[in-house]
Amino acid sequence: MIQFEWPWVFVFAPLPIFINLLMKRAGNRDAALFVPFFRMLSGFNASATRASARNRFLATLAVLSWLLLVLSATQPQWIGDPIQLPTTGRDLMMAVDISGSMEAQDIQLGGQSATRLQVVKSVVGDFVERRTGDRLGLILFAARAYTQAPLTFDRATVETLLYEAQIGIIEENATAIGDAIGLGVKHLRERPQSSRILILLTDGVNNAGEVSPLQAGELAAREGIRIYTIGIGAESGVSSSLFGPRSVNPSADLDEDTLTKIAEDTGGQYFRARDRNELERIYSILDELEPVEQEAETFRPTLSLFYWPLGVALALSLLIAMLKLPWALLFRKDEDSSQAVPGGNG
Repeated sequence: MIQFEWPWVFVFAPLPIFINLLMKRAGNRDAALFVPFFRMLSGFNASATRASARNRFLATLAVLSWLLLVLSATQPQWIGDPIQLPTTGRDLMMAVDISGSMEAQDIQLGGQSATRLQVVKSVVGDFVERRTGDRLGLILFAARAYTQAPLTFDRATVETLLYEAQIGIIEENATAIGDAIGLGVKHLRERPQSSRILILLTDGVNNAGEVSPLQAGELAAREGIRIYTIGIGAESGVSSSLFGPRSVNPSADLDEDTLTKIAEDTGGQYFRARDRNELERIYSILDELEPVEQEAETFRPTLSLFYWPLGVALALSLLIAMLKLPWALLFRKDEDSSQAVPGGNG
């Protein structure tokens, strides 16, 4: 089906007629002459007739070109048949910590030490691919929280934005867990209540932002948003010192009590990921969430068509310009130039 975005532009279609009526026509000021050799000039009558037909043809092209320009200005569009969007699934925001501590290499990936963020990208990327029918969104946070991708069915874009996330693109020396939750609430509060889910992954403690994690969790609970929290990072490691190697806990700063409290208050669950396998199991559990019914939505693909009449109008304008050139005079001038012979004294 074709529809016009700006149909009111059609009122300009008769504009050339009004301009033509308002313009004063030049009068015929030539004096009448008696031509005794009229028969000799009668041969010019056929030429005048051809010129009149040519002018009518050019006028027709000009009118057609104008009408096509008006048609193009109305923004014609082809509206396709309605496409039913998925009616099941969840509105799922993912908040991922990209603070400086996520650079710690205490988890194995492919048999080699990798940063926590690299492991998260590997596991969460697979999770995103599997969430067919869900609206997914991505929040990145460190000292501040930013929306990297709003809720969308475009899982490929969300996955790409996740892979492109780098430590340092946000102030990395702090962690604003409360702000990340608050931003997730802002995106989810208008969605159907039974489908609002926030998955928050961090390896530290809240030490920045304007809202505390517990306050943000209370707000999420009032809005009916379930929060699943994930604490990532190994619990044992070896550090070199002046007195030799010693055992350390790389996740000593992880605030598990707060993350557990937020998850319990919102009807979610807290998970602990000490390695890649545990993180995969966590997202497998989240993957088993039962889909819920949502309001049916339809999408009608739209294809803009304005460039077709615009292109034809430009082609007609070029044709008019070509036809109005004095080709006969140009060819005659070329013939005169070719017949001219340079003279000289012999």
